[in-house]
Amino acid sequence: MVITYKTLSKVTFPIYILPSNNWYERDGLLYIDRRIVDDRNMSGDTLGIRRIQTPHKNLMPIRGSLGGITGILKQTSKTFIDSKGIPFIYEKTRTCSLRYYKIKKVEQKTTASVLWLKGISFPFKVPRPPTSITKWAGILHLGEHPWILYEYSEEKLPNTRRKV
Repeated sequence: MVITYKTLSKVTFPIYILPSNNWYERDGLLYIDRRIVDDRNMSGDTLGIRRIQTPHKNLMPIRGSLGGITGILKQTSKTFIDSKGIPFIYEKTRTCSLRYYKIKKVEQKTTASVLWLKGISFPFKVPRPPTSITKWAGILHLGEHPWILYEYSEEKLPNTRRKV
């Protein structure tokens, strides 16, 4: 399955980086290069639960957990598996502008933080606040509209473009 920024809602995070797109399924087992990635014969809704239960010893190690869209966009790898066990290829299809905004304030909440930026009328929810030396936030734009937080910076960087 090929996923783009438009179809990312089909993916269940976290996702994991796969070493190749040479996957195939046989007898309820998902393989990559003759090593088992997922045992769909086991009960459970997630890849992790099924991998813990499987009696097979030929499991491919899975490394590189990504918790959100930004993680996918920054990867050079194109092949992933989501937490439901669905492998996919992420294809970058559109170029977006990356613009930097001054951080106005950070509100710390119980489970996340809210980031307010000068020039943007709505906040961005972030899992943890930026460091005290971080003064700028790079925001990807879809067309002219701010979309997602891409990165932090200590100083204002020039506006650029990124393929998403």
